[in-house]
This record gives sequence, C-alpha cells and structure tokens, in this order.
Amino acid sequence: MAGPPTLRFAVEDASAAECAAVPTVRFALRIENAGDAPVQCVALNTQIRIATTRRTYDPETRRRLTEVFGAGEDWTRALGSLLWVRTATQVAAFDHVTVAHLDVACTYDFEVAVAKYFHALRDGEVPLEFQFSGTVFYLDDGDLLRAARIPWDAEATYRMPVRVWHEVMERHFPRAAWLRLDRDVFDLLYAYRVRHTLGTWERTVTALLAAAGEPVREAARRGSGGDGD
Repeated sequence: MAGPPTLRFAVEDASAAECAAVPTVRFALRIENAGDAPVQCVALNTQIRIATTRRTYDPETRRRLTEVFGAGEDWTRALGSLLWVRTATQVAAFDHVTVAHLDVACTYDFEVAVAKYFHALRDGEVPLEFQFSGTVFYLDDGDLLRAARIPWDAEATYRMPVRVWHEVMERHFPRAAWLRLDRDVFDLLYAYRVRHTLGTWERTVTALLAAAGEPVREAARRGSGGDGD
C-alpha cells in the first residue's frame, strides 16, 4: 500500500490576472509531489498574511501608514502579521510537479486595512506568508481512491513586488480611487456639488479642500479625469 503524497509548495510569480471581472492578483503556485502515489486532485485552502515587519519603511511611507499602525511607540507595537485573504482552489491531477493558479481578488475599499497598506506603499516588495491546508486525493494500489489531510505546517513565503498590486488597480480603476460614504453624507456632498455647479466629483472635493486651506495641485484644480455619479 502506497503512502499519501507528500506535497511541497513554492510561490514562483505574481501578476495581474488577465480578463478578470474584479481586480485580481494571480500567483503561480508550484506544487511538488515527493511521494509515490499520483495525485488525483487537491482541495487546497490558502491563508495569505502580510509579514509587515520583514520590510523597511521610509518616513513618508510611515506617515501614509499612520491610520493602519499608528505613530511613534504605537507603530512598533502595532506592526505585525496582517491577514490579507483566505482562498479555496481546486488543483487538477498530476504525478510529480504542477503549477496551479492562485487567484486573489483585491479590494479598493479604504475601510479595509489591507487596501490602506498596499496603497501606502510606492515601491519595494510585500513579504507574504502562505499557509496551506485542505485535502489531497490519490490512488492507492492503482485504483483505490483515498484522501489525506495536508499537514498544518505546509507553507511558503514570497516577496511580491509592490508594482503588481498597483498594476492590478490601475487596470481596473485607471487614475482613480474609490471612497465609500454614508448615504446621508453623499446626499449632502451631492447637494453641495449641484449648488456650486461643480461639473465633476474631483472639482467638488478640490473645492472643499481649497476652502479648508489645504494645498491643491493644478491637475486637481482643473478637475481632470473621469467622473462617476
């Protein structure tokens, strides 16, 4: 009787998924079977965490991350592992080695800490930790289907270039960002826009910033770019 497959995982690449309905990062996950029994399929669960302490942050990046990690002494205490996502993936049959696609949908909701974190970074890499679980199905003695759990210590690491996340967002939201507002606040903002005959949301927000004495770039003053009601 053959023993269950022994799976080893490694993340080889990350890129913007083509033709995805929502912003999606696609990881190329290499899976090796070190056992003798061929794999029939894998029901793979993956938890991805951001190991925030494994990279450095310049003063400007720390300022942009204040809402996530605080400032001063709070920064040191709050910096730690940040959960990104949990995913479920079905991996097809293979004998020794396969490369599976691990698709991760990305949100641009700035109420979510991970979105704030990615948006604050401008360059470098994001240190990621992948933790795997699930079930591997295999054939024993050639025709008997068996199942085994993926051990709890199955994991991998990968340093994803920051540009990948920005490329994903730029593909779906070119030169744009999204804010989620309470409906009553939106109604007040919309009434302000109508009352002051401001043609775009950019001009509306820029007018409020200017009234508050905030510095505004010329491009923002012109309210260039698309508009969405």
